[in-house]
Amino acid sequence: MSLLERVSNAQQTYSTHDAPGHKEARSNDRMSDASLERFEELRSGVGSHLSSSDMGALITRNPLQARNEITQVCKRVCEERPWLAPTNRERDILINRYLDSVFGLGPLEELLADERITEIMVNGSDALFYEADGVLYRSKNCFKNDSEVNALIDRIISPLGRRIDETSPMVNARLKQGHRVNAIIPPLSLDGPILTIRKFREQFFSLEDMRDLGSFDNDVLTFLRWAVQRRRNIAVSGGTGSGKTTLLNALSACIPPTERIITIEDSAELRFTTHPHVIRLEARPKNIEGFGEVTIKDLVINALRMRPDRIVVGECRGSEALDMLQAMNTGHDGSLTTLHANAPKEAISRLTTMVRYGVDLPVEVIELQIAEALDLVVQTNRDPAGKRYITEIVGYSYNAAEKRCETKSYFKRAFWHDQGTWIAFPSWLDTLPEFALATEEEVERWKQRASSAA
Repeated sequence: MSLLERVSNAQQTYSTHDAPGHKEARSNDRMSDASLERFEELRSGVGSHLSSSDMGALITRNPLQARNEITQVCKRVCEERPWLAPTNRERDILINRYLDSVFGLGPLEELLADERITEIMVNGSDALFYEADGVLYRSKNCFKNDSEVNALIDRIISPLGRRIDETSPMVNARLKQGHRVNAIIPPLSLDGPILTIRKFREQFFSLEDMRDLGSFDNDVLTFLRWAVQRRRNIAVSGGTGSGKTTLLNALSACIPPTERIITIEDSAELRFTTHPHVIRLEARPKNIEGFGEVTIKDLVINALRMRPDRIVVGECRGSEALDMLQAMNTGHDGSLTTLHANAPKEAISRLTTMVRYGVDLPVEVIELQIAEALDLVVQTNRDPAGKRYITEIVGYSYNAAEKRCETKSYFKRAFWHDQGTWIAFPSWLDTLPEFALATEEEVERWKQRASSAA
């Protein structure tokens, strides 16, 4: 799509749509019918001063100068038609919306700017949804036709060196702000172009922050911190949107500053605000010609040659699982990762399947590797109200007689409103005094407190 076509489409972006059967959009996300009329009149007025072709040429030549000149044209139109924006504040809001449609992402700009929003979903031209505070809403803003959605997708991925068309109708990318983008178009998508954006949170959540939000109590916080400091290998398991990456990041922040951390991610999301020695690696997809791919597996193998004290893999989802397990079993204690599974037992099956993506090993051999590699699996959940919390903490062991990996539950919490119950304690807790991580008295007091809470 040419720049001229994109400019023309971008100037006709906003539309409204009622949302029967869905939660009503918040007031600051709405564009009322009156606002739409003013927006359309501003667009028409700008067009009378500056044609789409002239605007496209100006943007191509000097985007910064183009933005300044178009802003001045917008102000002139508002002076000529004072009913468009009676106050300076209304004028600024109207002009910014117009500039967003030309230079930004149109109706998505307001959603991207809202820190409470974590996911944005464009389902074709007439349905725009977003998730805020764990709850799904339908936006009042949407697009006029599928070509405008295609133009928006093209505007997002073109600067990243990616393309999407009928021969390559699906793309994953990351915006410069860190937001993860997935786009899929016909013929794979039967309902028009689909765009999903998972926003990258600038805010870092510590274990203390998550405790204060109710994700777990102080006893669980202390246990998790001890586990990281004692160099336990930990996998955070859970479904989509259950807070796996947030918890992984919080756990990583407990790693001592004297250690060298190497993080490996498909799309960089982890944040290290204070740790002095972090190497961040990110996988790379194939380029337009179909070459240049660097996978998570490639990076895990390379990380082993980089003298890591800790390896943190954002998510195990393929054949890299075997390399991760082998790293955990060969001296890289204290490694961390996440995986998609609805329960710790299911995580065993998921890991087994992922290992067999790359190597056809017997199941019992893989399960032995899992039992020897992983010290803890922390299960996360998101309830219907959007609350995220830890539901279970387990350890793995290998049953040689039955040749399978088994779980041993340490902590369980059935529902958000439950406090949770400590069922057992791992033996490594008693070794904390040897590593000067806690005194015997502190460990004993913690056990008594956790047991009494149960």
